[in-house]
Amino acid sequence: MVLEKKTLDVLASLVDRLDSGFKGLPPLDYDIPGYDRMDDVLDEVADRLHDNYPYFHPLYAGQMLKPPHPVARLAYALATWINPNNHALDGGRASSAMEKEAVAEIAAIFGWQSHLGHLTSGGTFANLEALWVAGRLNPGKKIVASSQAHYTHERISGVLHLPYESVPVDSRARLDCVALEKLLQRGDVGCVVATMGSTAVGAIDPLQKILLLKKQFGFRLHVDSAYGGYFHLADNLAADARANFDGIGEADSLVVDPHKHGLQPFGCGCVLFRDPGVGALYKHESPYTYFSSRELHLGEISLECSRSGAAAVALWATQRLLPLVRGGEFAGGLMACRRAALALADRLAKDSRFVLPFPPELDIVVWAPKTKSASVASALSQRIFDEAAKRNCPDQ
Repeated sequence: MVLEKKTLDVLASLVDRLDSGFKGLPPLDYDIPGYDRMDDVLDEVADRLHDNYPYFHPLYAGQMLKPPHPVARLAYALATWINPNNHALDGGRASSAMEKEAVAEIAAIFGWQSHLGHLTSGGTFANLEALWVAGRLNPGKKIVASSQAHYTHERISGVLHLPYESVPVDSRARLDCVALEKLLQRGDVGCVVATMGSTAVGAIDPLQKILLLKKQFGFRLHVDSAYGGYFHLADNLAADARANFDGIGEADSLVVDPHKHGLQPFGCGCVLFRDPGVGALYKHESPYTYFSSRELHLGEISLECSRSGAAAVALWATQRLLPLVRGGEFAGGLMACRRAALALADRLAKDSRFVLPFPPELDIVVWAPKTKSASVASALSQRIFDEAAKRNCPDQ
């Protein structure tokens, strides 16, 4: 057995328990269209899904994300029997409360007891909301990020009709603060994006230096920690990385992706604002949507309308099982990822066949075959990838 299956036995009893909460309703005799043909379709689905790389297997090292924890899968599946919508409270009362609790626990990682935040469909939309707020507060001013920042920042700026400029990086792919300072002296920068763990190489921008520039020039600071944010809980970061992570709480907004290191199914992102007052920017009139309660509806602080309540339930359950605290089981998993990256980097550094340009700051390792040119190295890397994929096949 390769796929985890022992938790399947739990699902039937969970559905029964969920069903018991609605026993006051009239019983239903479900007539499911196509029920007698479902097996054939689902058999085909299972066969089609064979054509995937084994992201779930611990030996697969080609993605900077972790497979969903079984408790997340079960909680998500259980919630789909109700299919809650975390837009207005009448669409998902329980799941909305669970989202608020889970998001508050993420905010607490960075020391934010007072905050505004919610889940999103992923890091792209979470970053869009953060830059949308930045643009509303500094209309027409430039968004700035490193050349190694995620490409969506430039795209998002285009969607928001905000000017955008990238800043060069140093030899370890981190934002060059000398270049940033020169750019800031022009006076047209509204928001600087600091990347805490780039998805390309795992680089950590020098946040402490950026914070000093923030005091001098007064720009808004957004931290994109979609990939790296959870590593704030790890106790085995290098000293400079630790210092930069400790500065995240001084940002104006930040993004973390629970579907990366948070052990969640796609899609689950999270955007947080240090000042709850930015919620006023979201204000809109929709009395037919929010009539059911005077409490805060998550749709009143989100650009997305319909959103998956199941994602919130899965995240809440995972954090209840594995609390987001230093020294806990969840943090231990992050530290194990970093130890594995350091071990791989050490082996590569000692092998004359490979080049390791710099050691990993988190758990992404950058390496290449040692060849005479970049084009040859690229071609050889592709051959290595293809061969590794073939060896995964049981008939070879």
